[in-house]
Amino acid sequence: MEKYYCTTAIDYVNGAPHIGHAYEKILTDVINRHYSQRADLAFMLTGTDEHGIKIQKTSAANGMTPKELCDMNAQKFKDAWKALDIDYTRFIRTTDENHEKVVQKIFKKLLEKGDIYKHSYTGLYCSGCECFLSEKDLTEDGLCPDHLKKPEVVEEENYFFKLTKYKDAIIKHIKTNPDFIVPSFRANEVLNQLEDIQDISVSRAKSNVTWGIDVLDDPEQVIYVWIDALSNYITAIGYDVDSQSEEFKKLWPVDVHVIGKDILKFHSIYWIAILMALDLPLPKHIFAHGWITIDEAKMSKSLGNVVSPTSVLETFNLEYPDAFRYYMVTAAPCGKDGNYSDDDFKEKVNAHLANSMGNLLNRTLSMLVKYFDGEVKQEFKQNSPLFDKALATIKAVEHNFDYFEIQEAAQKIMELVDVTNKYVTDNAPWTLAKEEKMQECGIVLTTVLEIMCVISSLIYPYCPNIAKAMAEQLSYDINTKLDNITCNNIKVGKLIEKENIKPVFLRVDSEFADKSKK
Repeated sequence: MEKYYCTTAIDYVNGAPHIGHAYEKILTDVINRHYSQRADLAFMLTGTDEHGIKIQKTSAANGMTPKELCDMNAQKFKDAWKALDIDYTRFIRTTDENHEKVVQKIFKKLLEKGDIYKHSYTGLYCSGCECFLSEKDLTEDGLCPDHLKKPEVVEEENYFFKLTKYKDAIIKHIKTNPDFIVPSFRANEVLNQLEDIQDISVSRAKSNVTWGIDVLDDPEQVIYVWIDALSNYITAIGYDVDSQSEEFKKLWPVDVHVIGKDILKFHSIYWIAILMALDLPLPKHIFAHGWITIDEAKMSKSLGNVVSPTSVLETFNLEYPDAFRYYMVTAAPCGKDGNYSDDDFKEKVNAHLANSMGNLLNRTLSMLVKYFDGEVKQEFKQNSPLFDKALATIKAVEHNFDYFEIQEAAQKIMELVDVTNKYVTDNAPWTLAKEEKMQECGIVLTTVLEIMCVISSLIYPYCPNIAKAMAEQLSYDINTKLDNITCNNIKVGKLIEKENIKPVFLRVDSEFADKSKK
């Protein structure tokens, strides 16, 4: 695989990041890290959406300029992603000078092409959604279904994009590419939305919105969110109307846009039409993930249950974010909603990462030291049916990732951990040692350590720090590409000293995991 290009949605910066933002970024980072094990180049883009009426109003209410608010909150997102080990390749801000210039050129090109026209309009505008809604979009009480607020009636002369011109082409593309929208059950939802699609406003009058990118040759209008925000996926990698960078030529089309299900319409209809108008190849996949609830309740400021992603690390004194990353991306099947609760978090990561996986490595290395002074002998390296299971698990995990089944892939990894634990129990190396069957004992321990090398590679996208700690104790190269992994990684000779055996993940409720008790 030459390259893998994945993107997240860019986050609106009128507030600080919460656990819902974190879910998407961790999910995308896990996907990106997995493909870094398969592709020559894995590229992940994330960033912030920084124009519009909400920024304008929030900054004014806080006695700040819009740019000051954007700078402050964009940094909060960067800090949160650093704390969660989100290894993005590039972070784009829509206030970046280059992005703004290219967006102006895109707008001008579409205007000159006749795909954008000026039109007087009266519509129902939801500032929370940053879009105009039709009567059928509203609840029975006339409210926006997402924000439960009544949209305001707005009358403006704006520029409109001829979305209807591309309606039939979008329908054809969705129907002829069943894996374009993931999960597939979302495709019918989009096709239903396309039935009544109208041309969309792509500018706002400066009399109502001043914080935006100016329309070239029309000082009374600013470019509205869709052409501005959605274009980040191409401007960030060197797209320009007049020329494309080598990086753009190598990376585009994107392999997957990872987004929330609430913005699927904008990505699978609006963005696709814009790309068609620009004569650019379309994304390979759009993956719409579900939402994360808190203790089975939707996050809400009024309920006071908005959770900061870094607060979980602080609450449980986690030195590394691996446990939180693992929990979040295994919280929901592909495209479905998931839930976070402190109790479930503690129970799940202790069971999977400490008791099953971490303890398996720790006790196997301890027995190697106890019975063989940490040395692997040539006669210990024997083939095992367990190796076939391990190599088959690699292929199964790859298959799951190809269909964005991230939770399901983690289950496959844990199944391999469980099978290996059963192998240890069934073969009882401690009994073999007691009976002085030392070669058989050594074969069992070395077989387990070979499997742990495979497990460290597979768990790496989810838990990079734990995986590196495992690989270090095994003297295994964690950067081995999945295609090159064998079950012949443990070298003959001294593998480890007793003092170098350390738990790769301490139980969350362990007194040793609490820094205040160390």
